[in-house]
Amino acid sequence: MRLLVTGGYGFIGSNFIRYIIEKYKDVEVVNVDKLSYGSNIENLSGISGERYRFVKGDIADQSLMRKLLGGVDAVVNFAAETHVDRSIANPYPFFRSNVEGVVSILEALRHNKKEVRMVQISTDEVYGEISSGSCREGDRLNPSSPYAASKAAADMLCLAYYRSFNLDVVIVRPTNNFGPYQFPEKLIPKTIIRAKLGLKVPIYGSGRNVRDWLYVSDTCEAIDLILKEGKAGEIYNLSAGNELENVEVVRRILRMMGKSEDLIEFVEDRPGHDLRYSLDSTKMLRELGWRPKHAFEEALRETVKWYVENEWWWKPIATEKVLHPTPWKLKW
Repeated sequence: MRLLVTGGYGFIGSNFIRYIIEKYKDVEVVNVDKLSYGSNIENLSGISGERYRFVKGDIADQSLMRKLLGGVDAVVNFAAETHVDRSIANPYPFFRSNVEGVVSILEALRHNKKEVRMVQISTDEVYGEISSGSCREGDRLNPSSPYAASKAAADMLCLAYYRSFNLDVVIVRPTNNFGPYQFPEKLIPKTIIRAKLGLKVPIYGSGRNVRDWLYVSDTCEAIDLILKEGKAGEIYNLSAGNELENVEVVRRILRMMGKSEDLIEFVEDRPGHDLRYSLDSTKMLRELGWRPKHAFEEALRETVKWYVENEWWWKPIATEKVLHPTPWKLKW
């Protein structure tokens, strides 16, 4: 089998490539990535050989997509602009990558000579906030940020191409991921890095915003399962049941690092900041038998340990701007 992974130098994409290369001996992986700020070639250090190939390119380049998709059996689309704060500061790149890029892939698949399965990586943010209960796959989409809106648009396009052209497309909507190789602008790595450097750890607003945290290797396992056994035209939520307020996540990290909670600094909240996300992933358990394997506390401890021990990885990219307390106010 030959698999195309888009955005393979990003956080989840690189973890997925590592997972696939290590698990299967008969799968070839082609990684296409335009090497933007969220990409890091060090994310796949040590991955080489005849079963792995890198192509520098943009998914919005349809001629490239047609060429690459003509020689693979499936594509998993991780390529996206994902930083909510940056989408508030400048939404245009998000719609080019997350909407135009997805159309480019879908059009290439529509004109492909053979059927190629596409797994579109979406997000829980397309549902918007929910005060109680959990969102299910058929619930109304209500995105709050330009980022979430662009991902919702991509989902609708995938479903439209399934209906109109019978493309083999499956959508995956995971909750917040964490683990090794995550860009330092995100909450967990930013907290670890700033705490290690003895800097204040910024938390938006009151810190009461609730997110469900899913360890990245559990996500990779789920995507692999969906790639093999998911039904075309279907949506699958991925959740872990680790719903915690942001301030509690930060407190746990500081305790693990032996740091004082005095490092916590509450800062101005970003516009449209959803209070709570929650997904119901019963469908994944019922239809595909998936549930996450990693307990949050154990996985968080492993994540903290990884960042503490791998300063070589984050030091070149953890700039003052990336670690800024309120990046949504900056020009990107």
